[in-house]
Amino acid sequence: MKDLRYRFHGRIAPESGREPLKAFVQPSEAQDGVATIRLYDPIDSWGGDWGVSAKEFAQALDELPDDVNEIRLHINSPGGEVFEGIAILNALRNHRAKVTAVVDGLAASAASFIAMAGDEIVMGRNTQMMIHDAWGICIGDANDMRDLAGRLDHLSDNIASIYTDKAGGTVEDWRTAMLAETWYSADEAVAAGLADRVEQAQAPAENRFDLSVFTYAGRDQAPDPTAARQPAPEPTPEPAPEPVDDRLEIRHRMRLRKLRLGS
Repeated sequence: MKDLRYRFHGRIAPESGREPLKAFVQPSEAQDGVATIRLYDPIDSWGGDWGVSAKEFAQALDELPDDVNEIRLHINSPGGEVFEGIAILNALRNHRAKVTAVVDGLAASAASFIAMAGDEIVMGRNTQMMIHDAWGICIGDANDMRDLAGRLDHLSDNIASIYTDKAGGTVEDWRTAMLAETWYSADEAVAAGLADRVEQAQAPAENRFDLSVFTYAGRDQAPDPTAARQPAPEPTPEPAPEPVDDRLEIRHRMRLRKLRLGS
């Protein structure tokens, strides 16, 4: 059985002493007002060694100088907790600066809808994006289980509306893709409307996250995303039986009756 303490970290122990998330304003970029934030961890409310929390992310935004007019959010994350991701999404939406989201490696699960905060969304070459339905754990009786199922549907509809706002389509279309756990290459993400363009990455990010918790461990092992949003075909109706001529049926019964009576 897997040690759940490690969640998405794979081989990285939680006692690794991760440095707090910071926003960097390079001296050469100061006159242009460009800040860089690298979201290179899971999204986790515990923060610290476990990943990036919404509180930590908001603090990094609050520390930006007033003259910053563009945030370049570089993403390489397997995702994590939904509401932490929603809070990060809204912190970026509400910031005064333009946001350019750049996927450097992987933007999966909650990280994929955080990317939707970008006024422009750029996929680095050879990167991937993944969307899927919300997960949850429940302990209780049948009513508790049914209640959780309803909550997860509601939560997933909410996430699907984020993709709809960016890419168009309907919530139902995106729920179909989410239920299939859809993986997109860089070009496929642009074709689906989830990103605006593909850019050659200057410093490719190495992806060492443990993705075995998902149905597919990356785009190479996942089905073609172009079919994921298509609803299942309607079953072919059975052909209607040939109509029966009632007159012939009556005549046939009369002949059988005559035979039985010996006439």
